[in-house]
Amino acid sequence: MNISKINLVNFRNYSKLSINLGQNMNIFIGNNAQGKTNILESIMFLALTKSPRVFNESDLIKYGLSKAIVKGKVKDNNSIKEMEISLEKGKKSLSINKTPIKKLSSYISNLIIISFTPDDLNIIKSSPSIRRNVLNVQISQLSKVYLNTYNEYNKLLKVRNEYLKVLFTNSIADKNYFDVITEKLIEKAVIIYQIRKEYIDMINLSITDIYDDIDNSKAKISMKYEPNVEILDYDTNKLSDTLKNIFKTNYRKELNNGVTLFGPHRDDFSFYLDEKNLKIYGSQGQQKLAVLAYKLSEVPIFIDKCNSTPVLLFDDIFSELDIKKRNGVLKYVQRNIQTIITTTDLKNIQKKYLKEAFIFEVKEGKIIRK
Repeated sequence: MNISKINLVNFRNYSKLSINLGQNMNIFIGNNAQGKTNILESIMFLALTKSPRVFNESDLIKYGLSKAIVKGKVKDNNSIKEMEISLEKGKKSLSINKTPIKKLSSYISNLIIISFTPDDLNIIKSSPSIRRNVLNVQISQLSKVYLNTYNEYNKLLKVRNEYLKVLFTNSIADKNYFDVITEKLIEKAVIIYQIRKEYIDMINLSITDIYDDIDNSKAKISMKYEPNVEILDYDTNKLSDTLKNIFKTNYRKELNNGVTLFGPHRDDFSFYLDEKNLKIYGSQGQQKLAVLAYKLSEVPIFIDKCNSTPVLLFDDIFSELDIKKRNGVLKYVQRNIQTIITTTDLKNIQKKYLKEAFIFEVKEGKIIRK
């Protein structure tokens, strides 16, 4: 899979932009605050329908204007798709080949990406909610079942939380309705737990080898799934019974708090290096390397599950790595995987990778291919 062309209209600092990208390595070079990251952000937005950099999507629209458009031509095996997102007056419209798309699961995974940003490298030190979001974004690209189930779970969670408050203030409220919502929530929770566990198990198949290749070490690294409930067995019936018992036992506690205290919306995960929790015992360098290894471990998973290579996005992370680690990461940038890199200095990238790369100079919102 690759994105061969990107068109922007009034997106961030770009009034109008059209770029043809190479199938392999693409490098955007320029000083800070020139618009390099905005290019990668537009691709993330096109792929995921949201940007990790903003809370209010109207901030993506060029200042003083009311509408922005992001288009991309995506080649995948023998198909070519033109994806488009438009933002106008708080509304977002999706289309593929000019056909409007209403259902998110019909849109997501038409362009598969793996991003490597400075914020990504710091997820070990971040909050559990940020780490959960990383899981949700990546697994949603892999599984439409997960994406749909996760969205349904959140809707049920909102209803359940609201009804907990009703039950707390109204003793004659219908408890049977609450029990039905809880039963449906458990059904969705079981699926989410199972898919997350399977995903992390797949990551652990290759993360140690990749970490060692980058760092030339013999350390053993693993990613540990940490649900906020004790799960002894991921069998559907047994897990369902576990959750039913937890909700039954803690009903009064949840009623007093007015929120659902248990479930995948409170999950977390950690990285362990030689059985030591990297969040507690790891250096900053070890933490960043662990996240890099995790992200690169996703590549074979996407190839296997989606029958397509993801597009890799590196946003100015090479300046944070020493030369050995940079070379270790770039070794995984194979000829058949499209890679898009931003950097302030080409010296951060080995010359052998520059020979066939598309190199673009970014200056004050203007882009010129060198």
